[in-house]
Amino acid sequence: MGRGKGGPLLIEAVKCARRGVGSTMGTKPLQDRVAIVTGSSRGIGEATARLLAARGAWVALAARTGHELERIAAEINSAAGTALAAPTDVTDPASVERMVRRVLSTWGRIDILVNNAGMGTPMMPIEEVDIQAWDETIALNLKAAFLCVRAVAPHMKARRQGKIVNISSVAGRNYSLLSGPQYGTAKAGLQGFSRQMAVELGPYGINVNTVAPSITLTARVAAKWEARPQEERREILRGIPLRRLARPEEIAAVVAFAVSDDASYLCGATIDVNGGAYMP
Repeated sequence: MGRGKGGPLLIEAVKCARRGVGSTMGTKPLQDRVAIVTGSSRGIGEATARLLAARGAWVALAARTGHELERIAAEINSAAGTALAAPTDVTDPASVERMVRRVLSTWGRIDILVNNAGMGTPMMPIEEVDIQAWDETIALNLKAAFLCVRAVAPHMKARRQGKIVNISSVAGRNYSLLSGPQYGTAKAGLQGFSRQMAVELGPYGINVNTVAPSITLTARVAAKWEARPQEERREILRGIPLRRLARPEEIAAVVAFAVSDDASYLCGATIDVNGGAYMP
C-alpha cells in the first residue's frame, strides 16, 4: 500500500477504525462519551451504568453506597469497560459539585447525565405522611435532579452539546400503586422540570428527556411486590397488556437510546416504558 496514491489515507482510515474515530462501523454507539449515572449502586441505575459502559461510555457511578459503587466499577473495568466510583450525596449541593469536578478532572468533559437517584415510599393515606418523610422524598426524587443539572449545565452549554435523561415514573404520569402521595408528586415534578430544562437548554444543543417506567423488579421493589396479596398482584398484572412487570435492563435500554445519537431530535419528551399499562 506504501507510497501509492491514497496509501497514507488508507493507513489513517485503518488507524481511525481501530480507535473508533471517523466511522461508527465496528465501534460502540457511545464510544468514549463521558456519562454520570446517579443512583447507580443498584436497580435501574446499576443496569443503566453497565449498559452505557458496554456501549463504550466512560461511566461515573454516583450514589451514597461507596462500597457497592467500587464493586460495580471494578466489574465494569474488568469487562473491558471504563467506570469510576464517585460516592455522592445527590441531595447535597457541595457533594454534587465535588462529584462533577472529579469527573471533569478525570475525563475532561461530561456528555451524558442520567438522573436516576430516587426511592419509593410505603403506601399510606395523606394524613399519615410525616412532614420529614415528605421533604426527604422530594429531595431525593426531585431536588437531586435539579442539583445535578445545575452542576453540569455550564459545561454542556460551553461545549454546546449534551444529553440529560431524568428517570421519572408512571406514578408521575398517573398514580402510584405501591408508594405514597409524596412519591408520585416528586415524579410528576420531575417531568415538569425536564420540560422546562428542554426549553432552556435545547438552544445549546442539549437534549433533555424523561423516561417514565412502571413497576420495575429491582430488588427493593420485588420485596414490596411479593408482600402484596396474590390476588392484588394478579389484578395489577391484568392491567398490563404484556402481563408482567419490567426488568431493570429493559428500562436501561430505553435510557441508552435516549442518550445516543439516534435520539438527536428527541427533546422535551417523556418516554413511557410500562408494558402498555398507561397510554396517554
